[in-house]
Amino acid sequence: MKVRAVIADDEPLARERVRSFLADEPDVEIVAECSNGAQTLKATQEHRPDLLFLDVQMPRLNGFEVLEALAPEQIPVVIFTTAHDEHAIRAFEVNALDYLLKPFTEARFKRAVQRARSQLDKSPQRRPNPQLAGLLNHLHAATPVGRILVRSPERIVFLKPEEIDHVEAAGNYVVLHSGKERHIVRETTAAMEARLAPAGFMRISRSVIVNLAQIREVQPLGPGQYSVLLKNGTRFDMTCSLGELQARLAEV
Repeated sequence: MKVRAVIADDEPLARERVRSFLADEPDVEIVAECSNGAQTLKATQEHRPDLLFLDVQMPRLNGFEVLEALAPEQIPVVIFTTAHDEHAIRAFEVNALDYLLKPFTEARFKRAVQRARSQLDKSPQRRPNPQLAGLLNHLHAATPVGRILVRSPERIVFLKPEEIDHVEAAGNYVVLHSGKERHIVRETTAAMEARLAPAGFMRISRSVIVNLAQIREVQPLGPGQYSVLLKNGTRFDMTCSLGELQARLAEV
């Protein structure tokens, strides 16, 4: 069967190297080449390739953000390419994913392509890849201050932590409040708290996480009880102690 492939790399010479090695693979058809993450996302959604050669470091969206933005059924078999990114390499190895460390040899390239063929033969129907899911979870845990992906039928938004005013729990989801916009993400409050805490966020009650930089004032409600007033006028009752809040404010 024909293996339809997309090459994604912001370096023209790197794309040319992959293309030249694929010339000796008659069953592989290149359906698109991309020079940034946004192009890669669009090409993968439109062409639905079987195989994606994915550079880790690209402008607009990096390789990991491309995968996060794709629906599970849109994700092909992926061969990552990276240039001495030790953090990424550790993540690949922990999750048993194949990668090519630049500059890679033709022999190493052929081994990666053969491994991809084996994956396609075992699972011709596209199914969610647990190794890729593990990779993204691993990266979230290691880089909790990264941008947060919000997917909706109309668009995909990448929010920076400083753009978020507060977060509210909503069942199995959390609602990210950013100015006048609300973004719903399927994630637990505890997981979102862990991701945002290093960026200066604190959980002040069971269901509310606030950006400490957005606090305007703390107001007493009664003995040992307080509410937080944000700069946008939103008010929340605190269940944490005033001492805990003061300690966190002193850290940021």
